[in-house]
Parts: sequence; structure tokens; C-alpha cells
Amino acid sequence: MTDPDDPKGLIRESYRMEGIGPAECRSVFLDWALSLPDGRDSAAAITRLLERHRAAAPDHPMTQVLREGQTTLTTPRRRGGWRGRARN
Repeated sequence: MTDPDDPKGLIRESYRMEGIGPAECRSVFLDWALSLPDGRDSAAAITRLLERHRAAAPDHPMTQVLREGQTTLTTPRRRGGWRGRARN
């Protein structure tokens, strides 16, 4: 069953990795944010993911990254391709 808040299981797997550090967690978080379907409320998804994982792993670096994401996340935008070019 696919988790709508973590469609690729990236966050879940990061909690299972031994020795993962903050830098790797930030990279996973970015991949996660870019993999969310259009229109998905990322702030609400982060809150639900934190509720799910923080009790079992309060000191895990992904918990810290998710907390940071609650205050600093903006909707990721793709800038390349024809959509990113100025139109006349």
C-alpha cells in the first residue's frame, strides 16, 4: 500500500538507514518534496510524517530535517525547459 504522504517511501526508508546524517537526510527530503504529486499539501504531509515517526526516533536527523521543513518549505518549482523561459 502506497503512503500518499510518502509515495516513494523515501522518508520511511531514511529512518531505517543506519548512520545516515543530516546532509543525506536533506537530500532525501528534497527528493521527497519533488516527488509529491501536484496540488499535494506538503506542509500537512510533513506534519503527518512527523507525527508518525518522531516518537520512535526523536533524535534521528530526518526528524530534525522534517521540523526544519515545517518552517522553511516552499513549493518546489521546476525552472528548466520551455515553461521556465520568458515569453514575449
